[in-house]
Amino acid sequence: MNTLKTVFLMTVMMMLFMLVGGLIGGESGIMMAFVISLVMNFGSYWFSDKIVLSMYKAQEITEKENPQLYNSVRKLSEKALIPMPKVYIINSATPNAFATGRNPNNAAVAVTTGIMNILNQDELDGVIAHELGHIKNRDILTGTIVATLVGTITFIARMAGWAMMFGGRDDEEGGGISDLLLMILAPIAAVLIQMAISRSREFAADNSSAQISGKPLALASALNKLEQGNHYIPERNAEPATAHLFIVNPLTARSFTKLFSTHPPTEERIARLQEIASGRRM
Repeated sequence: MNTLKTVFLMTVMMMLFMLVGGLIGGESGIMMAFVISLVMNFGSYWFSDKIVLSMYKAQEITEKENPQLYNSVRKLSEKALIPMPKVYIINSATPNAFATGRNPNNAAVAVTTGIMNILNQDELDGVIAHELGHIKNRDILTGTIVATLVGTITFIARMAGWAMMFGGRDDEEGGGISDLLLMILAPIAAVLIQMAISRSREFAADNSSAQISGKPLALASALNKLEQGNHYIPERNAEPATAHLFIVNPLTARSFTKLFSTHPPTEERIARLQEIASGRRM
């Protein structure tokens, strides 16, 4: 299923680029956009995880540098029956975490320094198990490509704005109207794509965390702390295109993103984990 989603997203990216290329440059614009989209698809598959890690200045760590985090990832990877991913730390007071990579053999788990400061060991294990759930469920490639796609849509909206400003085509041909529509609809489309892809994945990863760590209430407690932590210490450098990758939405402090959140409500996630712990949900 995730393979089909990945192919679909890459196809959408190509079609969007060709659409904009045609609106701005006609047939020659379509051809140029086609070439650009091929490069973008290739890059998003092979390098988007590295781009995301670089975007947040994540630093890979060894067991010697942080034995607590490293051993937690190793222990839980063995329980999840997946290869141990690389481990990264992001120097940020905002408590959060995400997983990225193109497959379980080329995966990475990144946590912020903030999350290490506010969670106990059981809660940290629950968060790590959640990210390993994304890896085991093969969500990570889909999520990482979505980040590229959303960034592409944002770029498209900007291109439409430039076309309007510099008069790419005569208004009589409908160019001004089509460019205006792109500017308005592209960001909305980006958010809707993130919501569609991300929300169900978070519930599934929460369920996987409960199975891997055996501590659903620890993850529930961690989610509560992370929700509050992101409210009081928001991530100032968070990119909307990558918000869906994190375990909790790093943009929750912004009123607009509360309305169009890429994550399901934390209260609902906690309630589901409590049901799992009581045996009412499997």
